[in-house]
Amino acid sequence: MLTSILTETITFSSLLLIMGLALVLGTLAALFYIKTTPTSKSFALTLCFLPLITATIILVVNGNLGAGIAVAGSFSLIRFRSAQGTGHEILALFLAAALGLTLGAGYIAIACMLLILYILFSLLLRAVHFGEDEERMRELRISVPESLDYEGLFDDLLEKYFTFSRLDRVKTAEMGSIYQLTYTVRPSETLSSRECLDQIRTRNGNLPVTLGRIPDKNVTM
Repeated sequence: MLTSILTETITFSSLLLIMGLALVLGTLAALFYIKTTPTSKSFALTLCFLPLITATIILVVNGNLGAGIAVAGSFSLIRFRSAQGTGHEILALFLAAALGLTLGAGYIAIACMLLILYILFSLLLRAVHFGEDEERMRELRISVPESLDYEGLFDDLLEKYFTFSRLDRVKTAEMGSIYQLTYTVRPSETLSSRECLDQIRTRNGNLPVTLGRIPDKNVTM
């Protein structure tokens, strides 16, 4: 069951089976990703066809060391000029490539088990809200005039509207006439963004206040 279906000579039937399964598993992986994560059409199509392309390459270079080195060299020349990807997108691409590699080597059962385990454990982790605490963290930026003493000025509001707050950075702007305070905060379940921002604006002289997601500074794709 866990052995490869390929022999020394690749038959037409085994080729059709592997390529067909690569399309099926790739499409299933793409459908699961679409249902759980907002994505673009181009990325969804990439997940569909990446297992097929990877499996075909592995089938072609199977047992041929020279061809394998040539393919590796050609891949090293590729430069991706696309938008930066998130960790979830990188994981999805690795999954699609792993499916193709496994199918290309003839291990059909292992490829099916890999996709099934990925889907089941993803659903389990979502059900227990694994890692969602970090997802709820936000960045709060408050501008205050230089004449205003900001030390402790917003502490009661931060305690009221957020379950966690930390002052990360203070910098000057507008030729030193404004201080910009940057906080990492976790909103409470009953947070009213408008009420919170209005309360802050009454204390900072109606200067700009922003509350949004923390920029991802660790994307390397």
